[in-house]
Amino acid sequence: MELKEILRFADDLVFAKTGKHLDDLQQAILRETFQGQKYAKIAQERNCSEGYIRSVASELWKIFSDVLKEDVTKTNVKSILERARFYNFSQTIASDNATVNNFNICSKKSQLPQVTQQPQQTPTRSHIDLGDAPEIFSFYDRTHELATLENWIVRDRDRLIALLGIGGIGKTTLALQLIEQIKTNFDYLIYRSLRFSPTPDAILTNLLQIFSQEGEIPQAIEAQLSQLINYLRKYRCLIVLDDLQMLFSSGQLAGQYKSGYEDYHLLFKQIAEVCHQSCILLISWEKSREVAKLERVNNYVHSFLLGSLGVAAKQILRQHNLSDEESWETLINAYQGNPLWLEFTATTIQELFRGNVSEFLECNECDAPILCESLQAQLDRQFQRLTPQEQAVTIQLANQTEPVSLPQIRKTVELSTSDLLNAMQSLGRRFLLDAKEQGKTSFFTLNPVLQQYVKNRFSH
Repeated sequence: MELKEILRFADDLVFAKTGKHLDDLQQAILRETFQGQKYAKIAQERNCSEGYIRSVASELWKIFSDVLKEDVTKTNVKSILERARFYNFSQTIASDNATVNNFNICSKKSQLPQVTQQPQQTPTRSHIDLGDAPEIFSFYDRTHELATLENWIVRDRDRLIALLGIGGIGKTTLALQLIEQIKTNFDYLIYRSLRFSPTPDAILTNLLQIFSQEGEIPQAIEAQLSQLINYLRKYRCLIVLDDLQMLFSSGQLAGQYKSGYEDYHLLFKQIAEVCHQSCILLISWEKSREVAKLERVNNYVHSFLLGSLGVAAKQILRQHNLSDEESWETLINAYQGNPLWLEFTATTIQELFRGNVSEFLECNECDAPILCESLQAQLDRQFQRLTPQEQAVTIQLANQTEPVSLPQIRKTVELSTSDLLNAMQSLGRRFLLDAKEQGKTSFFTLNPVLQQYVKNRFSH
């Protein structure tokens, strides 16, 4: 009998008894047990203590024992589940005595429960706390992106995911649409914005109050983290933390926490490395250093870079009643398919060009993006966060007409090699650089809209 069939049957049994499906740790314990692995080995591979694995396994064996009316243990769980599934299957083809493959099952049939397939959803009502989440008025097609994130969260049981991309690309809208799409899989769904830079203690206290409104909340950060992890084990939770970049220092390399905010590093590291059944989704226009490190070594950590809206952006232009639809694709490409940038630009076209896209595009003889005041103000907020070294690199790249390699940049920028490499890496983590491989060499350009912004800013 295939392993996945046994696991599916085991999931049905647990669901019938508890109303909840197997979590990722329970599935791992079953898989490894079926293959003869010891608890110590399972604990080592899952970064858990052996005692914790034994406790989870013992609870799982008890559930099977209660449902199947047999004493289930680590040594016999596979054979009992195989036999139970076989008998259960036979009940679908016979109501009384039956023989399958010359094996009489009538004596066992009355002892076993009829397990029916259940939809893959949490049956109880989810606790949804969206806090200060913005209301979504329009959502444009992100089918592939939603499917990828749903698979990582629901199927693969990722613990830490970073949803990344330049400002205005639609990260928050996508996350809120994702919550609506997968909410039945969770006991708790929580959204919190970090735009006002809450301290680690403040955000942990706020989260703990949701799980236990009357419970005592410890003062020490380590105890708060431990309590949160316990809740993430007990319940299936999706917690979205938006505007992560607001925890990072302005004028420093990307991903460096403000003074007093370093414990967020501990929070995210714990979330990624400790066993639980929940997921934290981070939204940011800067990639955090811990995510960059953890995703290379931890199978439960991923980052997703959100890109152009593509042809779906035509819906934005249609809502603004723009004309010359044959020119829309050119306009979308010029503004990188960024929904916010297109909103700003479409408003300008409507107000100054009577909605005529062709007339707007012809207005610029050099084919560079035209930046309205609102768009420049939005880019100002991102550019002002750069270090002097990053600004020096962007100024040089803005004057290049072709992609350039690192050796070429070194010739034009008066920075030490280490300062240059750090600046380039930081710009990449802010998603302001475009990199292309040609042969064995990497070539870099600025995001075209940012390139025009830098030219405008430093043209005098």
